[in-house]
Amino acid sequence: MRFLLVATDYDGTIASQGRVDASTLAALERVRPSGRKLVLVTGRRLPDLNCVFNRLDLFDLVVAENGALLYRPDSGEEELLCEPPPETFLARLRELEVPFSVGQGIVATWEPNQDVVLKAIHDLGVELHVIFNKGAVMVLPSGVNKGTGLKAALEELGVSSHDVVGFGDAENDHAFLATCGGAVAVANALPALKDRADIVTRAAHGAGVAEVLQELLKDDLARFNPDTFRQAILESRKRK
Repeated sequence: MRFLLVATDYDGTIASQGRVDASTLAALERVRPSGRKLVLVTGRRLPDLNCVFNRLDLFDLVVAENGALLYRPDSGEEELLCEPPPETFLARLRELEVPFSVGQGIVATWEPNQDVVLKAIHDLGVELHVIFNKGAVMVLPSGVNKGTGLKAALEELGVSSHDVVGFGDAENDHAFLATCGGAVAVANALPALKDRADIVTRAAHGAGVAEVLQELLKDDLARFNPDTFRQAILESRKRK
């Protein structure tokens, strides 16, 4: 097999309006029996994810909080991959009356609060960065994103990034799709993500993921020459 692992975003990718339909679940259920690994990569906090999706058992690992947290469904173990949010930053947001939620490593709010958040980061001199996700504003330690979270998962599973096909739809998926050997944007993805993807699905959301998974399980995406995949081209240019 060329692709040994499937990595997918949740909201807007396998899920529509926060829910995964039965046909998408059926497609995901066929991945691990094929001998491949399956990893979920999401910006959601685990409690939020568990409220809308009760099939984390389908996945070998879950990268949550936009790369800040690694969750092992088999054991229920959680591993924080970064420092927790600085209390000084949280206190400043409260003083400024910015509505936000906080996870183990992530702080999340919504547009148009980004300017206030950025000013708070600047004024406090803390090493944090902001990632956008279709209206959501996520704050994480510098250098933490879905790509770094996926790399931690791949290291644990012993899989090379070149052997991964990833699925996404939004701004915060750029980093993790750039890590994958094959990058798939679902039909409803942002134009900027489609421009950088190797494959754009015909269908939206989970139906688009199922569309490519069917082909993956049938012939390992044989019609796609790995030498023409954008990630392969970028790697060859780096070597030159």
